[in-house]
Amino acid sequence: MMHKYTKSDARMCMHYISYWGKRNHIAFLGDSRIRQLYYEFVNLLSNEPVKNYKAHTNLHFKDDEIKVSADFLWHPMVNTSMFYVYKSWLMNEPLNRPNQIITGSATWSIKLNNASEDALKNFQVNLTMIQPLFKNLKADKNTDIIWMLQDPVDENRLGLNRSMITNRQIDQYNKVAIDLLDESQAKVWSSSRLVAQGIRQPAKNIADDGLHISKPALQLDVQILLNMYCNDHMNYNDGTCCRSPEAATTVQIITAAFFLVCFVSAIALFVYKRRLPRNGIKPRTENGNKNGAPKEPYEALYEVTVSLAKLGMIMGYVYLCDRTNFFMKENKYYTHVNFFLPFAYVMILGFFFTESTEQTVVLHRDQTDEWKGWMQLVILIYHLTGASKVLPIYMQIRVLVSSYLFLTGFGHFSFFWKKGEYSLYRCSMLGGCLNWQSRQNTFRIMLEVLFRLNFLVIVLCFVMNRPYQFYYFVPLVSYWFLVVYVTMAIWPHVTAASTEAGKVHYFYMVAKFVILITLIALFYMSEVFFDKVFLLRPIKSLFVLQDDSISEWRFRWSLDRY
Repeated sequence: MMHKYTKSDARMCMHYISYWGKRNHIAFLGDSRIRQLYYEFVNLLSNEPVKNYKAHTNLHFKDDEIKVSADFLWHPMVNTSMFYVYKSWLMNEPLNRPNQIITGSATWSIKLNNASEDALKNFQVNLTMIQPLFKNLKADKNTDIIWMLQDPVDENRLGLNRSMITNRQIDQYNKVAIDLLDESQAKVWSSSRLVAQGIRQPAKNIADDGLHISKPALQLDVQILLNMYCNDHMNYNDGTCCRSPEAATTVQIITAAFFLVCFVSAIALFVYKRRLPRNGIKPRTENGNKNGAPKEPYEALYEVTVSLAKLGMIMGYVYLCDRTNFFMKENKYYTHVNFFLPFAYVMILGFFFTESTEQTVVLHRDQTDEWKGWMQLVILIYHLTGASKVLPIYMQIRVLVSSYLFLTGFGHFSFFWKKGEYSLYRCSMLGGCLNWQSRQNTFRIMLEVLFRLNFLVIVLCFVMNRPYQFYYFVPLVSYWFLVVYVTMAIWPHVTAASTEAGKVHYFYMVAKFVILITLIALFYMSEVFFDKVFLLRPIKSLFVLQDDSISEWRFRWSLDRY
């Protein structure tokens, strides 16, 4: 995926790189096409428009605020002049060299030599002469060199003085550059050529003279360039393009080792289970027990181990897809078809799978579960299709999220109101239960729901090296469950049965709600109080992101605070 860098993003990238002690010295070396790229690049960085100066001259840009300098050096041909530029850089101190060089050339050689074969051979010889300098500049890991392949031209628009510049000639020069630089220290930038080819239609997007790069192609080229330069230093979730894979942390290694042990243990237990009948142990009956005997201890261990092994395989696949460059990734582009088609498909399927319910009260369990299921489906499609950019859909989704939280809180409140159970292990995600084996145990049912809600998120945090707040919806639901629990659990206890015994209990319940609303308003109006509470250790890690910021949690919390 390629992050779209705005002016503020690009300037922030340069500022961060300089803040961490690195340099921002970028050099553009080549012909008028490279000059176009230079102008587009510095105009994105500069707070003021950069004027076009006289052609065929060197250009310089510097911004002390973000500590960046960019140079354009006019060297339209690969010759001794270009060779001495690289050699002079090599002779300078490392701190005086550019840390990134974007270069490329071909059209001037084709034009001045009338597309002769000798010119192509000279290009090959001169590039071969310059190639060792690329290696030496890269050897100290101080300079990255990017060779930009030549974009195709629109031969029908070329003037008579450029008619010899054909796409066939450009392809030949590009092939020479690829063959020579493929195993060198220079990076061959081929995607710029693909961008120009993709924007060749319609004709209005082609530069007027048929040679120079069109504005849309230039904008994409600069975005690719910034993604190559900045993504390793910035923390954008959609900036996976050109970024090195994250190094595995100690927690990730331990988690991987745990799942590997589970996988090996599952295979060993499977082999052991297959060998049991051969050792004279009677096979199981249809109910799963051996001739009615209780389940063997290893059976429960086998089921848990196999389940963990399967989870480990799934997490491994998720890690491979999302945290490595093994699979290609792409940005989300919203269309009405992509959004409504899967929703309509599942809705049509829903007509064929219906169930009856015996409950008749308003907002009964079956009704709210179905509503929440549809909400989850719509929210999932919303995130998959990138529909957050469409304001009407965004507003509808915000209503659905608020409704989902309300229905969840209403379900918890109804349970406490009817049952009046406030044992501590009810709000525990992983705690035990005295009557755990009872299928009718209400605590077990609630514990299983919370376990299913949080277990996957916690495992993802370990596997993906992401904070708990990264998966913000589950923390939000869990938090408001705890709010409901504390509200109902504090003295005096109010239940449906207690209100029948004494009407004053209705007053107690109303008083609890008033106090709760007051506390919520206090948290909302005072950011200092909000930060002091949620940034307390050890709960701080549950509410901050990787940059130690609580702003995302404050935003999510405040949207649905009532």
